[in-house]
Amino acid sequence: MAGRMVVGSAALADLVRPASAPDPAGSHRVLPVAPELTGLLPHRGLRRGSTVAVTVGQPRRSGGTSLVLALLAEASRAGSWCAVVGVPTFGAGAAAEVGIALDRLALVPHPGPEWPTVVAALIDGVDVVVTAVPHTVAAPVADRLAARARQRGCVLVPYGRWTGADVTLQVVRGVWEGLGPGRGRLRRREVTVSARGRGAAARPKEITMWLPGDGLTRVVPRAAPAVPVGPAVPVAPAVPVGPRPGGFTVVGSG
Repeated sequence: MAGRMVVGSAALADLVRPASAPDPAGSHRVLPVAPELTGLLPHRGLRRGSTVAVTVGQPRRSGGTSLVLALLAEASRAGSWCAVVGVPTFGAGAAAEVGIALDRLALVPHPGPEWPTVVAALIDGVDVVVTAVPHTVAAPVADRLAARARQRGCVLVPYGRWTGADVTLQVVRGVWEGLGPGRGRLRRREVTVSARGRGAAARPKEITMWLPGDGLTRVVPRAAPAVPVGPAVPVAPAVPVGPRPGGFTVVGSG
């Protein structure tokens, strides 16, 4: 099963509701997010009309895509429509695993030179619009799209460098779990996510969480303080052995 692929302006027009149409979710000014992410957002959710950027760290595959998925999951489960523009590697299977409703997910993998028009049209009729940020986007174009999101009550989520966002999220550190001595599978990643912004989000914040973890994201509990122990007892040196067979398989990325 896959999200709805949007090709051409006619298909896009059929997808979005007219801007004058009643908004069934209009009374819900804040869309829900996973409990672990509420502390990073000034309204403890995705406020309609806001711009929440997810920056791409270094290396590029630094957990940004997983963070985007985590941002969309609760809103989608609650009935919101979501769209992802300009991310051809966005996986519908991964989206379904975190709880995103694929029948309310629109994918525009290659918007081409009409990128601003496509994003603007989706802002008019979709609750949350994620868009990869082209390298050539001009500041006035970005400002107009953010202003349109404020007017229409859409949450705009630029994925990449974006100036002037209400909140900017980034995975600043990450350590994979699952590998044993020489073998195993990468299962989940302990990440530290930072948030900075303006207004109510001006004070920088950080949380550490599993992404993904046990099918859902969750905050990593703080380690218990170390218990003092007696002096170490000398042991005999280990006997060298040959390498263990096997390798590792990446089962989650982005």
